[in-house]
Amino acid sequence: MAQKKLKVILLRATPDPDEVVALGARLCYAKADLETLQQRVETNDQRAYVQGVMERGHLSVTEHACFTFAVEGVSRALLAQLTRHRLASFSVQSQRYVSMAAGFDYIIPPSIEALGEEEKQEFIRQMDTMHEWYCYWQEKLGGAHEGANEDARFVLPNAAATRLVVTMNARELMHFFSLRCCERAQWEIREMAWQMLTLCRQAAPVLFANAGPACLQGPCPEGKNTCGRRQQVKERAENL
Repeated sequence: MAQKKLKVILLRATPDPDEVVALGARLCYAKADLETLQQRVETNDQRAYVQGVMERGHLSVTEHACFTFAVEGVSRALLAQLTRHRLASFSVQSQRYVSMAAGFDYIIPPSIEALGEEEKQEFIRQMDTMHEWYCYWQEKLGGAHEGANEDARFVLPNAAATRLVVTMNARELMHFFSLRCCERAQWEIREMAWQMLTLCRQAAPVLFANAGPACLQGPCPEGKNTCGRRQQVKERAENL
């Protein structure tokens, strides 16, 4: 058993996402056949055109560009939030088929670590205790098989680490970033969102040039609950 840290990898992205988006947008307004449109897009720089498409809010065409990430070192608490984004595809390490008899990795919240080493060690002791509970029930239920695992896992904590693969199209990612890069989002999913945004900016800088928390595009949607740190957030987005 060990403490895990967040890691995000961009596994795959639609090749030349700007070109795919530009082709989709041009097709909507052009009489030209597909071969002509394709040649026009592939032989000319599409960045300015795509920027104009984004500024006009013609975002449906951004759904043609998809991005697949591998994520590890996140908690089951984060997973419950992430899967609320229904326009995404998920593959998650199973607690039914993967036995935790040898131990499970876990996430320690920064707020607990900040309390000091004594409190951190108490948290780790509690993780060890929950592992003992898991092993107790797994043995009572017949050992390390899927039937025992699926019920023994009921005593595992939200802190238990997991790993997953997630795929979203560019439009859903922009929505995801607008919510989850916000300072009022839960700390763990917020840090994952910023890492994902960094990778998206590298893969498709035009598409994601203005992506980030909603406050970067207008008034803070949180109203009186605003964090009041718009300038700091803006600087972080600019420095990706």
